[in-house]
Amino acid sequence: MFKLTSLNLNGIRSATSKGLEGWLDRHEPDCICVQEIKAQAPDMSGRFETLSGMNGHFHFAQKKGYSGVGVYSRHEPSEVVTGFGSPEFDAEGRYVELRFDTPKRKLSVISCYFPSGSSGPERQEAKFRFLDEMAPHLDALAGSRDFILCGDINIAHQQIDLKNWRSNQKNSGFLPEEREWMTALLGDGRVVDVYRRLQPDTTDVAYTWWSNRGQAYANNVGWRLDYHLATPALAAHARCEAVYKGEKFSDHAPLTIDYDFEL
Repeated sequence: MFKLTSLNLNGIRSATSKGLEGWLDRHEPDCICVQEIKAQAPDMSGRFETLSGMNGHFHFAQKKGYSGVGVYSRHEPSEVVTGFGSPEFDAEGRYVELRFDTPKRKLSVISCYFPSGSSGPERQEAKFRFLDEMAPHLDALAGSRDFILCGDINIAHQQIDLKNWRSNQKNSGFLPEEREWMTALLGDGRVVDVYRRLQPDTTDVAYTWWSNRGQAYANNVGWRLDYHLATPALAAHARCEAVYKGEKFSDHAPLTIDYDFEL
């Protein structure tokens, strides 16, 4: 089995101070895709290059203490790709791709952090620009290789993906345009929402993010914002899924899916 976890850390220093490494030691994923590292290369040196025996590969933001993604892996990639060819968003450290290529197969594991538009209209417009660039990138990638993209997508696709969908229809993360983008991405069959393939109808157990306001976490007033998006050939190998809520490392919960293949 290939065990793959995705987690928005909301800061790697914060998440590790809350017990993340101990959980990884017990959980033993083959790879963990992380988002919102909120660190630069000098901050990682001598401390965070490896976690629980996994080697890390990163894409840092130019802005200090902002964004940043990584993939920690027990397997050595044949190639590491940072950025997806967008001058605007590659500067924000939002995409790292590990390629595991053999003569028989081309396979990628990607950690990606989609922008949030919740801070205001300017960031929402940036989010729409990101979506406009990401869709053709994923479409082209799916035409050349199999991949699993893990990440904080910052979109709840359907009504079952958040607790209070009625009151959030005009809020970033559940806007009609964002949901339509997801529908279009998944609609042509080249990319699969792996969690929904395994659990098409779950609601509250599917949530992976909770606001820090009020008692959102205690009352499970959450959103499903974290995904595994895979090409159909890899999605067909997904066997079981888990959202871990036993400990709180971040405002997001780890999403793990087991696939019955080996790198």
